[in-house]
Amino acid sequence: MKSGANAAARRRAGPQTLPDVTMSEDGEVRFLHLGTEWIQGSMIIDAPFDIELDYVQRMMAWLLFVEPDSVGKRRAMQLGLGSAALTKFHYKQLRMDTTAIEINPQVLAACRGWFKLPDDGPRLRVVLADAEQEIRNPVYTGHIDALQVDLYDHEAAAPVLDSPDFYADCRSVLTDEGVMTVNLFGRDASYDRSLQSICAAFGDDAVWAFKPTREGNTIVLAQRTADRPTRMALLARAEEIQSRWRLPAVKWLKIFKPAH
Repeated sequence: MKSGANAAARRRAGPQTLPDVTMSEDGEVRFLHLGTEWIQGSMIIDAPFDIELDYVQRMMAWLLFVEPDSVGKRRAMQLGLGSAALTKFHYKQLRMDTTAIEINPQVLAACRGWFKLPDDGPRLRVVLADAEQEIRNPVYTGHIDALQVDLYDHEAAAPVLDSPDFYADCRSVLTDEGVMTVNLFGRDASYDRSLQSICAAFGDDAVWAFKPTREGNTIVLAQRTADRPTRMALLARAEEIQSRWRLPAVKWLKIFKPAH
């Protein structure tokens, strides 16, 4: 089954055109759907603040590029809430100031009712808005350290926001050490176009990519300021990430490299 992501879509149509949200369960895992069989997010019922899907775990690869002791002082943002796995992880596990942008109020209601998303508070905000417009809000400019972009509609065919201009807007919200991670379909015809758009906004030297998952999801990472740590430095950082937050970061290094 192709994994997708939640849509904080750019469509200007009213809320009535947004897809209905449904849930399903398979043993210990609960899934979020947008009116189709495509998985838009998941949660381990007995471990609601862990990340269950491989591709979502890989969205955390920005941790490879910052000092672990600095993480709790940084700010995170997600474009597309999905099942709130990333939002919950940044808020609860990493203790970060966290903002999520979501267009569909049904998705937010499902995350609060069925996926253990905490209420808004001093360190957590969910903004119901169009991601294309909200990312341009000057309040975010230069303030985000970790930006995750996971923008698919109910058809889960290609990102709904995918232009060089959009990725330039994403780059503008990042701090100098800031990193964007994006969920793309690596075996889909749109992947090369998406990668070119990201490189156009960030520069070839700033872009890294994972190999596709079995389902075809490829996570691409782009740095606000290009940096090429040595493999030994990355390994040391990966071991620290794995020890602190139980993410399979050492395994990432076997399938993660500069895109060019």
